[in-house]
Amino acid sequence: MDSQIYIGLMSGTSVDGLDMCAATFQNKNYEIIAAETCSYPEDLHKKLLNAHLLGASELAQLHIDFGTFCGQKVKEFISKKHINASYIASHGQTVFHTPHTGLTLQIGSGAHIAAESGISTICDFRILDVAMGGQGAPLVPIGDELLFSEYDYCLNIGGFANVSTNENGTRIAWDICPANIVLNAFAKTFGQEFDKNGELGQKGTIHTKLLDALNALPFYTEQAPKSLGREWVETNIQPLIQSANISIEDAMRTYYEHCATQIGKNLQKVNSKTLCTGGGVKNTFLMHRIARHTNSTLIIPDTQLIDYKEALIFAYLGYLRINHQPNCLASVTGAKQNVCGGVVWEV
Repeated sequence: MDSQIYIGLMSGTSVDGLDMCAATFQNKNYEIIAAETCSYPEDLHKKLLNAHLLGASELAQLHIDFGTFCGQKVKEFISKKHINASYIASHGQTVFHTPHTGLTLQIGSGAHIAAESGISTICDFRILDVAMGGQGAPLVPIGDELLFSEYDYCLNIGGFANVSTNENGTRIAWDICPANIVLNAFAKTFGQEFDKNGELGQKGTIHTKLLDALNALPFYTEQAPKSLGREWVETNIQPLIQSANISIEDAMRTYYEHCATQIGKNLQKVNSKTLCTGGGVKNTFLMHRIARHTNSTLIIPDTQLIDYKEALIFAYLGYLRINHQPNCLASVTGAKQNVCGGVVWEV
């Protein structure tokens, strides 16, 4: 294996912690050295959740503060695990994502990560693809194509559910539907951060009219490439749920069915295998419902890969960036061309 160690940092739309994964790479092979998740202090967690509501000066300060936090946590991580890392590859925290206007913003200053950790840092992986007319998302499919090619589908269920697959020799990918970003919001109304094993969602009854309205949203019939963001949820999902005027339990159960239906519809290759990762995979009720809507065999790997596949692949994106290889596929995002994205802060 290449002796250089890359640390991937991932903070998703659920804002449930900073995933750190240290790995080495040699072409299409990888080895995870160590991985862990650190939680956010309450004040930082609240600011990240509400970053899109902050004024310009406050958001700029949060950009710096979050980068500083990430750098400090990596420094603690490498000290505890006795890791001599060469690069950090950071996803950042997405605040705005409307690629049709050319806007995508992930905060977490790479300069401050590098300064705090003492390790050269790569960040801002999406913006070049968006500038080239792409969606800037998803980024993980290049890793799916090169590291996990034995699976017909690679499904990730986080804040949003997304999938990638190889069609006629070309990797394509798309966002399927909002997942934990909606389910976690429901759980918070019950005083819980998330719905463990779908215990809350199972208490309700499916509201057919709401389910039909959700499934009829135009996004679901659009062709890939396509991606989703918080803004789309606020504009399309939330108004439908609010106008249904039903109990939270029923709305939650209905959304589970919507989510499972949409994911199942996207996994329809005959005799296929689907690698399932992301926090949503631990929700046994959700996985049970997805299984009812697809003929694909759902493969759930070990906990480390469930939790850290995205952080692992961001480390891989960093590896590709440093080796001047494309790390964002035009076939996935719709950009003019493949790009080698990421801003490098050398220390």
